[in-house]
Amino acid sequence: MRLTGPLRAVIAIFLVGLTCFLAYSIRGGDGDSVMKMFFREAQEQPTPEPWPHRYKCGLSTPCPPQYFTFRLMSGVANVIGPKLCLEDKILVSSVMNNVGRGLNIALVNGVTGEHLETKSFDMSNGDVSELVKFLQDIREGTLVFVASLDDPATKLNDEARQLFEELGSTAIKELAFRDTWVFVGAKGIQNKSPFEQQMKNNQSSNFYEGWPQALVLDGCIPVRAPLNNESFIWSSTIIQGNAQ
Repeated sequence: MRLTGPLRAVIAIFLVGLTCFLAYSIRGGDGDSVMKMFFREAQEQPTPEPWPHRYKCGLSTPCPPQYFTFRLMSGVANVIGPKLCLEDKILVSSVMNNVGRGLNIALVNGVTGEHLETKSFDMSNGDVSELVKFLQDIREGTLVFVASLDDPATKLNDEARQLFEELGSTAIKELAFRDTWVFVGAKGIQNKSPFEQQMKNNQSSNFYEGWPQALVLDGCIPVRAPLNNESFIWSSTIIQGNAQ
């Protein structure tokens, strides 16, 4: 018969106490006092702290109702791919084999949270016209998650940058060779997205030899009301993202 963990602990405590009692009795001591002292000390052991509560996607605080919880991580140099968690589900990662060098873009329905599509665009040796067409075809009301890996910008042209601006990006204007970038925008947004971080490639301050450090962005995105013909308006009242 196999013993459970708690039962083993009780038996162990009992055997140790019995051993102390017999040893002390043989020496002529007061066994009663020994047993009381032993069990009192055992009872006074501090209760271990419970495990910290884990919220969706590992956030330290929960998002309120009618908000999507997300965590977006850029790639690490040219070694580890980006990762996207939305509502506690991993949508993009190296393990899922849906990441690539350059810009990794995931599209999500802004009403339901449904993962629509993920594509990567090589911005070092690829064709920027493929990226432009992809951005032009995004439907109104779609959330757009973007994370870099290695080089996100060499092949970018003015048209592609303008399309990212229309999704709410401000950093896209200055994005350059081997910068690190994470961004969440939306098709139809009427202001600038608060969900964006950029780390410049600088040989004197790079965390890795040829690349800046990776970035992590998380937070709560307001759900768009169904059948709402109005454009996205993300104001200062939304739950802001946190960058690491």
